[in-house]
Amino acid sequence: MSGDEGTRTLVVVRHAKAEADGPTDAERRLAESGHVAASAVGTWLAEQGIVPDHALVSGAVRTLQTWDDIADAAGWDLEPEVEETLYAAGPESALDLVRAVPADVRTLVVVGHNPTMGTLAQLLDDGEGDVEAGNRLALGYPTSATTVLSYDGDWDELADASASVVAFFVGA
Repeated sequence: MSGDEGTRTLVVVRHAKAEADGPTDAERRLAESGHVAASAVGTWLAEQGIVPDHALVSGAVRTLQTWDDIADAAGWDLEPEVEETLYAAGPESALDLVRAVPADVRTLVVVGHNPTMGTLAQLLDDGEGDVEAGNRLALGYPTSATTVLSYDGDWDELADASASVVAFFVGA
């Protein structure tokens, strides 16, 4: 999924299935099925040729575990930027975090929570990408839902309806 010099790839991931309870919401851990699903996402992303050079991950336990499982399965050796504000961020705040990513980043993975991740992916979708993937995105954003978007521009100029959905996947 490489393109010209101006094309960037954004991968928006909702954390995998978590346990119903934890000491606090932020401390909820992944369920066993969540670990399996996150690993499936990592395998799928590797098959798509996705290799991030930056990652933003919410500070919640379940998002950090999702990242670890994805990265392990994909064969990535990248330390994510743990972004505590992503835990409670709305779509506009999450978009602001993406806009602040260094300009030299070509491929960015964001792992966060719903409804923010699903809404962010839908807001960015320009409707010009893969029709089937866009339709699947529109049907909902279950745990481990992953959207790959292609964006031709600088991160700091990313705006609503400015990126194309090129792939959508939900870990099983």
